[in-house]
Amino acid sequence: MNGAEKILKGKLLLDGGELNGSFFHHTVILICEHNAEGAFGLVLNRSSGSKVGELVIADLPDPLKNSPLFLGGPVQPTALSFLHSDNFIPDANVFPNLNLGHSLDELVEVGESFSASKKVKMFAGYAGWSPGQLEVEMKRKSWLTFPASLELVFETPPDQLWQKILRSKGGWKNKLLSQMPDDLSLN
Repeated sequence: MNGAEKILKGKLLLDGGELNGSFFHHTVILICEHNAEGAFGLVLNRSSGSKVGELVIADLPDPLKNSPLFLGGPVQPTALSFLHSDNFIPDANVFPNLNLGHSLDELVEVGESFSASKKVKMFAGYAGWSPGQLEVEMKRKSWLTFPASLELVFETPPDQLWQKILRSKGGWKNKLLSQMPDDLSLN
């Protein structure tokens, strides 16, 4: 990746209407890492339908066990990743006050720490791109970009996230895309 190419770390990617029939249809992905070695992201709006405690065998605090588990992507579906936020995380590695973790020990530590403002979202699997792959997909206009925020990551209901961001982007094409049914024969 040369210096002129856009780094997408800390941005949201969303299906631009070109991904019908794939795992990524109507998804919103937070890009957590993007560099010359490729890209790593987590799908924010695909629930597994299970609670973390039903699928993760570990001694986690009850609030974490009862949290929904999201499908972060199709790569390594048994790999656990989590995003956590608080009022002040000085060494946040995604964007200000948002940190990505993969260690079960770190997750337990985050879960046991008291903070009324702490938020945690857990994922099985991830979305990954080899070097240059995401750039090719961006040139093909497979993805739209949008600025990430803690509100979009943690507060927006996942089943409304894709449509909300499209409407926020503005324009008649995005508004139309946000209202289009999954099955066009229903239109």
